[in-house]
Amino acid sequence: MNLVPFGRENGASAPRDFGFNTLQREIDRVFDSFARSVPVLGTRPVFPHMDVTETDKEIEISCELLGLEEKDVHISLADGVLTIEGEKQAEKEEKGKSYQLLERSYGAFSRSIPLPTNLEAESVRASMDKGLLKVKVAKPKSATAHHIEIRPSV
Repeated sequence: MNLVPFGRENGASAPRDFGFNTLQREIDRVFDSFARSVPVLGTRPVFPHMDVTETDKEIEISCELLGLEEKDVHISLADGVLTIEGEKQAEKEEKGKSYQLLERSYGAFSRSIPLPTNLEAESVRASMDKGLLKVKVAKPKSATAHHIEIRPSV
């Protein structure tokens, strides 16, 4: 994201990147997509699916954690980043069985969601029911803008 506006209206001209920024973003997207789908040591990576929704009063994160219990999940909030971590243990292997297809994912996971930095940890509530984790974060009250008078220098 470029924070410096370029255009004719302010007299500045955009630096010529010859499309390299676009190429870099596309390469990053491809590698991110690839990293989510590549098997690691014969198993699929563990990335729980989540939805993040927002109302005028709160932010809600819903995360699918099928097969996990509350004790298997850790949630933390630090520097405006909510992190959900856990580990899904593989079931005991039964002797005499050979897997023909293994689609369920096992292993450790961590997902981080950036949130407004002025949140209070006490405003975060979490609940889990039938493998669906819901984390609700009360939005902070927006700061009131104060008018600052400009005085002539002395």
